[in-house]
Amino acid sequence: MALYEIKDLTFTYPGREKPALSHLELEIQKGEWITLWGPSGSGKSTLLRHLKPMLAPYGSREGRLFFKGKSARELSQREQAFSIGFLGQDPDRQLVTDKVWHELAFGLESLGLDSLTIRRRVAEMASFFGIGQWFHSNTDQLSGGQKQLLNLAAVMVMQPEVLLLDEPAAQLDPIAGGNFFNALEKINRELGTTIIMTEHRLEEALPLSDRMILLEEGKIALQGEPGKAGRLLWERKGDRREAMPVPFRIYCMLKEKNGVLEKENQTPPLTVREGRRWLEDFIRSYPPLKKEKTPSETQEARKEPLKRQRQDPAHPVIFQARHLWMRYEKDGPDVLKDFSYEIRRGQIQAILGPNGCGKTTAISALLGAVKCYRGSRKLEKGLKMAGLAQDPQTLFLKDTLREDLLSVFSFTGGKKEGEKEQAVLQAARQLELEGLLSFHPYDLSGGEQQRAALAKVLLTGAELIFLDEPTKGMDSLFKRKLGVFLKGLAEKGAAIVLVSHDVEFCAAYAHRCGLFFDGALVSEGRPWEFFAGNRFYTTAADRMCRELLPGVLLAEEAAAFWEEER
Repeated sequence: MALYEIKDLTFTYPGREKPALSHLELEIQKGEWITLWGPSGSGKSTLLRHLKPMLAPYGSREGRLFFKGKSARELSQREQAFSIGFLGQDPDRQLVTDKVWHELAFGLESLGLDSLTIRRRVAEMASFFGIGQWFHSNTDQLSGGQKQLLNLAAVMVMQPEVLLLDEPAAQLDPIAGGNFFNALEKINRELGTTIIMTEHRLEEALPLSDRMILLEEGKIALQGEPGKAGRLLWERKGDRREAMPVPFRIYCMLKEKNGVLEKENQTPPLTVREGRRWLEDFIRSYPPLKKEKTPSETQEARKEPLKRQRQDPAHPVIFQARHLWMRYEKDGPDVLKDFSYEIRRGQIQAILGPNGCGKTTAISALLGAVKCYRGSRKLEKGLKMAGLAQDPQTLFLKDTLREDLLSVFSFTGGKKEGEKEQAVLQAARQLELEGLLSFHPYDLSGGEQQRAALAKVLLTGAELIFLDEPTKGMDSLFKRKLGVFLKGLAEKGAAIVLVSHDVEFCAAYAHRCGLFFDGALVSEGRPWEFFAGNRFYTTAADRMCRELLPGVLLAEEAAAFWEEER
């Protein structure tokens, strides 16, 4: 018997003509790992929430959904609490107590289990997840990675048969994200727990998955074992291929470049280890035409003296922060420690670093949103600044997206009524929100909310824009569109500073990248300089191609080694 059976499921949100889910047919077996992915608004989160009926959104539903042969609507809340675990993407929103040990016990206490059972289960989960060293800590003292691991343990202490995860690593840095996926693998492999997750970052999820399912417009467009289904996706052409893991894309691109992709039916690699082994063999059979990737921009930048970079007249410094020190409590630890930073006009500058190291506090201090007890800020006279917070919902004030975007002008002024409406329509068009203007901002998907919040920031007309995790919840296609859009803003003279865990996005679109750690920047440089010296905070393409194809940061750059010299 299948764990889940979904038969002709159709669901439509109130006020929308187009269904979020359309005639879905799906079976999920016990112990499977299923990864759902697709563009923002494709129905991934909607489907996931239907799998735990007490979380199902309000709207019109047709079709049938069974859990272990029983209609999901007949499951009591107690049955759902024990059998079906759910974990979202924001670590803070799921925490309900102030102590780690109490967070683990809270669900069991709420369901009335006896104290002996609670103590046994809590001890078992704390040991399983390695929580013993911070078992008595306050939850607000944990890093983002620790909080999400605690959330996972608090769900697993209920001993669910299935674990539903909605982009659980979206707010985790690469190392914390890797540790989180290691924990999920252990749960699936050693406990046999069924895992069904939505995810845009497929590098970690697909190698562990039994099946990937691509949703498009509420329908299953493609499904199957990741490697084989990925081959079918590649043959379909189109932009969806960009979401596949970097080793997979490099394999397909180099095979295509050398005219052998169609001749071989090999399953493409999904991990860096598999990709590197394959690349070593491939280079022996098809030697590259070049020994080094030398695009003109890279070549000139490597020759450029450091002094010239500092005195670049095309990108003047418009903002300087010097020796900033900041703490949240008078007797608490310093969050910023002698932090200095320069921002240049016409550039995108990225700040990377682990969860909890102070990145968000740093850009809040640069914006002037938090007060530093030492240090100085100097900005170009008349410079307009704006910022996008990590949680986009904090920016929404009105009942419809159109009203919310128009409300920006009540603060900025300077436009007539007709001009305001035109500006809103232009921003909505640029960020693909035209069909959503009549909806409440909270009814949008995570990726749509992120784009809506970005539109609101852009309507301020700011010349210096701070973005905290701007690609969170966005699919690969819109990430590329966003990157091109931000580069366009920079070319027109805007300066953009973004905090991000999205290493690939920063490598592709930032002019400069910096690593933040322990309250200050510890390194900074142009992408190829910055990532070349890193082992963990670097791209998958760099890890896979390092020493084999020198200088490769992005999957697309690997193909340059097989291009004829001009």
